[in-house]
Amino acid sequence: MALIQIAEPGESTTAHQHRLAVGIDLGTTNSLVATVRSGVANTLPCSEGSHLLPSIVHYGEDGVHVGKAALRYSVSDPLNTIISIKRFMGRGLEDVSIEDAHYSYVFAQTTSVVPRIKTRSGNVSAVEVSAEILKTLKKRAVETLGLDNSGDELSGAVITVPAYFDDAQRQATKDAAKLAGIKVLRLLNEPTAAAVAYGLDTGNEGVIAVFDLGGGTFDISILRLNKGVFEVLSTGGDSALGGDDFDYEIAQWIIKQGIIKQGIITDIKDQIHSPANKRLIMQQARAAKETLAGSDSVIIEIDVEEHHWQAELDRATLKTLLTPLVKKTLMACRRALRDAEIDKQDIAEVVMVGGSTRTLVVQEMVADFFGCELLTSIDPDKVVATGAALQADVLVGNKPENEMLLLDVIPLSLGIETMGGLVEKVIHRNTGIPVAKAQDFTTYKDGQTAMAIHVLQGERELVSDNRSLARFELRGFPPQVAGAARIRVSFQVDADGLLIVSAREENSGIEARVDVKPSYGLSDTEVESMLRESIEHAEDDMLLRSLREQQVEATRVLEALDSALATDGDSLLSVSEKTEILATRQILFDLRSDSDKNKIKKAIKSLETVCEDYVARRMNSNIKTAMQGHSINDYAGDLSANSAAKEQAEESK
Repeated sequence: MALIQIAEPGESTTAHQHRLAVGIDLGTTNSLVATVRSGVANTLPCSEGSHLLPSIVHYGEDGVHVGKAALRYSVSDPLNTIISIKRFMGRGLEDVSIEDAHYSYVFAQTTSVVPRIKTRSGNVSAVEVSAEILKTLKKRAVETLGLDNSGDELSGAVITVPAYFDDAQRQATKDAAKLAGIKVLRLLNEPTAAAVAYGLDTGNEGVIAVFDLGGGTFDISILRLNKGVFEVLSTGGDSALGGDDFDYEIAQWIIKQGIIKQGIITDIKDQIHSPANKRLIMQQARAAKETLAGSDSVIIEIDVEEHHWQAELDRATLKTLLTPLVKKTLMACRRALRDAEIDKQDIAEVVMVGGSTRTLVVQEMVADFFGCELLTSIDPDKVVATGAALQADVLVGNKPENEMLLLDVIPLSLGIETMGGLVEKVIHRNTGIPVAKAQDFTTYKDGQTAMAIHVLQGERELVSDNRSLARFELRGFPPQVAGAARIRVSFQVDADGLLIVSAREENSGIEARVDVKPSYGLSDTEVESMLRESIEHAEDDMLLRSLREQQVEATRVLEALDSALATDGDSLLSVSEKTEILATRQILFDLRSDSDKNKIKKAIKSLETVCEDYVARRMNSNIKTAMQGHSINDYAGDLSANSAAKEQAEESK
């Protein structure tokens, strides 16, 4: 008798086969790759034993160098050495300052909406640079796991992204992985990955905060852990705040100290904007910051041309420099707590993630803010990659998926434009993903055979105050009277946070869809400002929305009345009746753009009252027209059949 091997869907069909997958933390400053072996997740080192891969790419005359090999060229060849590229993932030209003082490379003048950086190998995009980093991480995994000689293949990777990455930034990350030849199992929010690592490691339950401060981005997530379920209650942060900004503040202090104390303002100021000197000072600033994590003070020495500069930086001065930036992270923490509808006292533990959390002023201010224990037992540089590896192990079928359930959320509401320039939200922010929601809409005018769908993201009530994601059209459905068509607009957000919008006219079956893949993302502080403005303008927005809705209703009533009068006004109305209706109509016409919604509402009501008899006559006339040539007996059979069907339905219940 033949035996059949049975496996759960998605799991290996070969007994005891262990599929190899990795977790990748694609960071602003450093990147890592990790995997699960013998049930334990560990990051993978390079041949020299280093687990961290500097997220630096150098385009040299002899080829492309990545990591430490590229770091060597950061001062000697800064124009061809790309650092902190993650900040430009999914960003448009209008989002990027091409003279950003943080960086020494040069952006190319191009007609492309995507910013490209000049190198000796040609102009490159953030996606292409990130792909080089991912290729190196993949090569490290393949060599470490022995896949290059064994014939086995890498089943895929879970790649982490900041929770505040929008759709464009997530898609750019996927595109980079595709260029690197990596199958993406899932994009996982970095704070959630950290919670996976700590939650499975300690078995904690309750509400925790994940404070993730990396080289270029900051995320705060509030999560509830309960029996293996990681539910994200809210997210917040800043996609352009991190250790790079710390370094920049220290670099500015170095320059000012040189100006004040050394009396060489002209020489240093002239030289400071050269790419090599800028990169040199930023490197010294970073080194000083890292030294002060374990020392009370540090001596900084810089040689600029013929000038030698030296000064001491202590922890107190560092705290003064960095406190304004840390306060910005705490403001985001307050908003995240408010969104989660919990108090600081409800937070059991705070998970510290990212190399920048090693800075003492960060630890002190975060501990003081939350008033609870900071979890730092797992290396903050490695915790995200570790969590991603654990999730990858589940997704390739090495463990049952019910051992761990992740419930991420979308950071901003999604909706479509409706008449009057209003936004109708279909999926609200902080909704768990993956998610699919649909809402029915209808036509505005008689005979309409097409509808334009404008997809928007944001929290405000007006289209002009939100971000446009995509536009598409639903065409070819049969002409009908206004309001008769039933158009179902469906939003689907997958586990990676990527969006698909479809529209279907239910009566005809005509449909259209769009995969939302914008070529650029939100600006550095746009998400934060959108949330803040939605709170600050909430009352004004609701009043303005209510006014716009009345204005739209007034226009609809006027158009419907004009259409009716043109059809049968003369035959159904006396001269005096029509005169009264037209006079009342004129009042509404004059008021429809008024700023007082109550006046518009009252005028609509008055017109409806004046037209009541006319509406009744139209209805009777339409019924008589429909029944011409028929008797009531012609409809008796249908009525009997309907009655019998209802009785049968009731009996079946």
